[in-house]
Formats: sequence, structure tokens, C-alpha cells
Amino acid sequence: MALWIIESGTRSPEGVAPIVQAGHPALRTVATPYDGQLSDEELTALLDVMHRTMRAAPGVGLAAPQLGLPVAIAVLEDPGTVLEEHAQVREREPLPYRVLVNPRYTPVGDERAAFYEGCLSVVGYQAVVARARHVHLTGTDESGAAVDEIVGGWSARIVQHETDHLAGTLYLDRAELRSLAATDDFGARWAAEPTPAAAARALGFGLD
Repeated sequence: MALWIIESGTRSPEGVAPIVQAGHPALRTVATPYDGQLSDEELTALLDVMHRTMRAAPGVGLAAPQLGLPVAIAVLEDPGTVLEEHAQVREREPLPYRVLVNPRYTPVGDERAAFYEGCLSVVGYQAVVARARHVHLTGTDESGAAVDEIVGGWSARIVQHETDHLAGTLYLDRAELRSLAATDDFGARWAAEPTPAAAARALGFGLD
């Protein structure tokens, strides 16, 4: 799988792979669990390409299906935001680079938070998604070490978004479709608000 990226000539000189867009079958396929199909060198190379591609996009997460590889691996990294109000309202703290292998999540409690999301595989649009505020994340990291933790705030949103990709689910499947906005003047305005309250009033949708 990694060899397809590394040796097929699809990478740019900077080591960045193309991100497939909505409509590609890999985005609607349940990813194959990773159980050592790649050598250590191949896995390291794949993760390097995924990390570079995520940063170059730029994004805060990338799942292997977004490179056309339906295997249950994702990378996450969020530098956070310099806007204090956004950081507080969205509970957005920096998320150091990490790898999730065969991740699963379950909501913790009934609290949900609704904010605008975008996706590197749905370029040009964003929509409001209500997601669990806290989740129980399980799986492993790239070394096989167990992951078993509670994740909250914006990091929980990233975990849910990327893990959903591995189940063939796009964020639009969970979105409030009346909130859908092109990433133009209006869309940029809505996404720039700490919460989507103004968009909800203008576009006529409710918030969880």
C-alpha cells in the first residue's frame, strides 16, 4: 500500500501525496484493519508521506483513505489557534503529532458541541457538525502500544472526524446541511465566528 505512494511517481518533490476528493470509492469503504501488512520501513515511509501531506494542505488530520488507501491508519496534529476567544469557546488546545492505528471512539456523556468543520477531501465547503464533547478513544499507535484515553474539546472533534473516515463516513453525513457554506466571503465569515450562532440565525438552522 505504501509502495503505491512512494514508488508510483504520484508524490511531488516535497514528498506530498494527492488527496482524493469526495466521490472516490476509498472514502466510502470501511478501511481494512492494520495488522502488520507493511514492513517497518514501508510503514515509516507511509506515515512520513501522510504527515507531510497533512501539513502542506494544511490540515489537522489525515486518514489513509484520503490518499486512496483504505487501511485503518490516521495522523493528527493541531497547532491550536492564536485567538484566545476561539481557543476558550472551542476548547482548542495544541494537539502534538500522533498516529492512530485501528482507532475507535465512543461518546462519553451526553454533551455535544456544534461548530463548523471542513475536510481536505471536500474542498471548498464547510458545514456545522454537532459532535460529542468528550470521547473514549481506543486503538494503538504506530509502534503497537495501546491507546486508551479520554479526549475532549477540539481534539475530540479531530479524533471523531478522522476515525469516521476509516468507517467510510464523511463529515457531511453528520452535518446540519442548512449550514453548508462555500469557502468564500460568507463561508469565511461564518467559520471565523467563535460559534456558529450568527450562521444559524442567518441560514435558519438549530444548534445542538
